[in-house]
Amino acid sequence: MPTCRLVSKFLLVSGISAMAALDSLSLFTSLGLSEQKARETLKNSALSAQLREAATQAQQTLGSTIDKATGTLLYGLASRLRDTRRLSFLVSYIASKKIHTEPQLSGWWCQGLTFQEARLSLEFHEIRTLPVHFLEQRCHKLTGSFFSAALEYVRSHPLDPVDTVDFERECGVGVIVTPEQIEEAVEAAINRHRPQLLVERYHFNMGLLMGEARAVLKWADGKMIKNEVDMQVLHLLGPKMEADLEKKPKVAKTRLEETDRRMAKDVMENGETADQTLSLMEQLRGEALKFHKPGENYKTPGYVVTPHTMNLLKQHLEITGGQVRTRFPPEPNGILHIGHAKAINFNFGYAKANNGICFLRFDDTNPEKEEAKFFTAICDMVAWLGYTPYKVTYASDYFDQLYAWAVELIRRGLAYVCHQRGEELKGHNTLPSPWRDRPMEESLLLFEAMRKGKFSEGEATLRMKLVMEDGKMDPVAYRVKYTPHHRTGDKWCIYPTYDYTHCLCDSIEHITHSLCTKEFQARRSSYFWLCNALDVYCPVQWEYGRLNLHYAVVSKRKILQLVATGAVRDWDDPRLFTLTALRRRGFPPEAINNFCARVGVTVAQTTMEPHLLEACVRDVLNDTAPRAMAVLESLRVIITNFPAAKSLDIQVPNFPADETKGFHQVPFAPIVFIERTDFKEEPEPGFKRLAWGQPVGLRHTGYVIELQRVVKGPRGCVESLEVTCRRADAGEKPKAFIHWVSQPLMCEVRLYERLFQHKNPEDPTEVPGGFLSDLNLASLHVVEAALVDCSVALAKPFDKFQFERLGYFSVDPDSHQGKLVFNRTVTLKEDPGKV
Repeated sequence: MPTCRLVSKFLLVSGISAMAALDSLSLFTSLGLSEQKARETLKNSALSAQLREAATQAQQTLGSTIDKATGTLLYGLASRLRDTRRLSFLVSYIASKKIHTEPQLSGWWCQGLTFQEARLSLEFHEIRTLPVHFLEQRCHKLTGSFFSAALEYVRSHPLDPVDTVDFERECGVGVIVTPEQIEEAVEAAINRHRPQLLVERYHFNMGLLMGEARAVLKWADGKMIKNEVDMQVLHLLGPKMEADLEKKPKVAKTRLEETDRRMAKDVMENGETADQTLSLMEQLRGEALKFHKPGENYKTPGYVVTPHTMNLLKQHLEITGGQVRTRFPPEPNGILHIGHAKAINFNFGYAKANNGICFLRFDDTNPEKEEAKFFTAICDMVAWLGYTPYKVTYASDYFDQLYAWAVELIRRGLAYVCHQRGEELKGHNTLPSPWRDRPMEESLLLFEAMRKGKFSEGEATLRMKLVMEDGKMDPVAYRVKYTPHHRTGDKWCIYPTYDYTHCLCDSIEHITHSLCTKEFQARRSSYFWLCNALDVYCPVQWEYGRLNLHYAVVSKRKILQLVATGAVRDWDDPRLFTLTALRRRGFPPEAINNFCARVGVTVAQTTMEPHLLEACVRDVLNDTAPRAMAVLESLRVIITNFPAAKSLDIQVPNFPADETKGFHQVPFAPIVFIERTDFKEEPEPGFKRLAWGQPVGLRHTGYVIELQRVVKGPRGCVESLEVTCRRADAGEKPKAFIHWVSQPLMCEVRLYERLFQHKNPEDPTEVPGGFLSDLNLASLHVVEAALVDCSVALAKPFDKFQFERLGYFSVDPDSHQGKLVFNRTVTLKEDPGKV
């Protein structure tokens, strides 16, 4: 980009003069930045302003031009310093050369290798393709503790004044490391690894030697250590030979990759509860591992520190005892879905992994959309997933306190009553309200009038004076609604909004980690602003990516449309991905939790294939769902030489792979029923089941049947088969064994397929006609006269079985005495038609 265009763009962003922009460009290059780097810096107005300020102060201190080493440190300071109050303090140390190395400014990892050296070491061994979070974990394993320095020190000590003695000790100010000390430290490291060095020669990881020397000499110059290592290694091994220049053998790479595969499997494929191999905290990988400790909120990047912060945090710790506190805050206006399962697992799981507590708090601030059935269903689903809230609370519990704080906000000149209509407030580039500067006393009277019902709905709102990250100006704090509340009745006709309520409820409950999905990132500024505006404890908001599934919609509004049009029966229709629907379909809660743990907690939004969730379901049901036999499309089979005068009792294992889990008994009579697809008069090549001249075994009976006669109806349709039987060990082993039922129960079976035809039914480019036009008309097939063996006669709703060769099935709540109804949960991994 030409300089003039760059300057023009910079002027639009920052609003400074062209001359100032050119001066900044010249200043940045004089610090040692390349012209390209200087241009990139100019694009960031906040960074540019901080770097200009740092450079100006440094020049005043030095009284001369800034050398490249100092310029590099100033750039590192400007780009990483969050608390701008500390800029002058740190610049003075850099300009005076008291802080003159990168480790003094930023800190470094020790106990073997620095973080960068560890990363270089791993890259040397060709593990560059590892996912970033795995690579970082490997680096941390190779390193250990982090030596904090200037930037970390000022971040963790936000109160004035800074203890300069303690600061200088932590940052190595005045520490001199002599060449003799470096020589001795490197020599000691080489002696410790001498045998391995002599064997591996130049294939040895030299970064290990540098890391051990740095661990002894915390503030030594890294280049001097590297030069000393190179010199002493050369003296020990001599010049490199041809073998030293060859790549390391492939076997070493394989070993390292195998280690990382095991680690990846440990982290991703846990499928365990917190008391098994991996703790839940280990499962919650990625960004969650970087969370602040309770009471150290100020260490979180972007957290706003005020003169009251440290005292408020001290009071917070006295109340909580340093306990981790989270909350799951659903709106009671719909049923929870698979995305909420991730939120439940994260909030409850993070608290559990840290011996903390989690509140279930209903965000009941909109009485128009809230129904009692949703409160009940949400509580049921949290319990169903295996979590018990520390306490069930409601935003309405705090309505009196929230109102008092709103009055205080007006008194402080930070909120006002506005008469703009809802349509005027929409969008992100709205004009300032003409009532923004109305007198505080007037807003107090008007807000009281709102509370007493003297305004109609939409006629007045209370708005806060701030601009959010997305540019939205002055969000609404209170609005008028003449709808009785399910808990407070007619006490209130004004109700707080999410933007006003959420952070203050978090503050009241002393939440330590306010975990929410990515779309709330634009509310983070209002979250911090409001707590600090009222001088109350301010938690930390942290956003993570939502969990979505292909071939699904989870929007409450769209599910209501599906229900209204008759596409699905209700919120718990098993074709949906609401939690009540998944429970009705037969998904075990353990499987959903395992799926959430495998997906992990990341910043990026995750959209998964449904078959990955189904795989988790099979993993659980394979070990927990007892086997039974059922026939969906039956064909009657008469055994003409049945070996007994009456039916036989057959012992069938509940879990064939583990007979210690018991057996159940089924009758075996002269008349049995098999799947119609398990017989063919004229089989195609490769068909292994019952046909002319092709006997099959009946599972668990020890008998083989052979076709003797096909009985057809008037229209030529096969109505029954006559067969003979023999002991399975009395002749050649059959090619296949099929399932069957005898003296069965008649039941209804519901078979489900995907509700939508396309991966992204809400994407207009993929489905131009809208999601309702994408419905799969074959998503439900009902078999009204299926047959199942009598071992399931006493089954209750939500009991689960594997119907052999057919899939996993769950008893539907529609079942009643004399008529069981089964939902197919998932098919087997194998093709259901394959033997």
